[in-house]
Amino acid sequence: MTLGDLGDLQPVAQPSTAELIADQLRSAIVRGAIEPGAQLGEADLATRFAVSRGPLREAMQRLVSEGLLYSIRNRGIFVTELTFDDVVDIYNNRRVIEGGALDLVLDGRREQTWQDLGTAIDAMRVAADRGDAGGVSDGDQMFHEILVAGASSPRLIRSARTLLVETRMCLGALHTTYPDLHVQVDEHVALREAIRTAEPDVVRKLLGEHLHDTVDRLRDQGLGGQE
Repeated sequence: MTLGDLGDLQPVAQPSTAELIADQLRSAIVRGAIEPGAQLGEADLATRFAVSRGPLREAMQRLVSEGLLYSIRNRGIFVTELTFDDVVDIYNNRRVIEGGALDLVLDGRREQTWQDLGTAIDAMRVAADRGDAGGVSDGDQMFHEILVAGASSPRLIRSARTLLVETRMCLGALHTTYPDLHVQVDEHVALREAIRTAEPDVVRKLLGEHLHDTVDRLRDQGLGGQE
């Protein structure tokens, strides 16, 4: 198969203004700086970003397509509020996505993934030592992103990224469901070591229990809205 005349192709552009705005809004939503249910005012945000409304609207529509924002006709755009049913659905999907990625990792990518996960463990440990719950959650998210990336599947990575952002939205201002941050670190250390050496069924069980346990913790703390 030939590609034909490629003379019209142009160099890849830098991230657009809309992309940069979307990244900042996404981060603010994840951190809880913009709370669930909050309405996003175009005039105020355009002033804060020092941009026209065009790229701002494009950025917000990107987040609407990701499910982080929703639009009500003649009323505006709001931050999505997750119910407990949403929380369960998020973690059910994470079990499928991360479980599939884990199967690919266990099929010949164990050692490299184990090495890569060390970066996330180090970040979590440093944050836990200084009592930084948000930093531990950042490391937690990094851990699971690296795990999925170990499968070398762009589609799995894209699917997991949205789910991990929604996970942080579930946690909201509390950042973590663990009263002792070092327990959260130790749980990920155990999972990392299992990925390197344990039998596949053992690793799959550990990952499943880890994700299921988080749902139970969220339920106990009353997060994610009403059941």
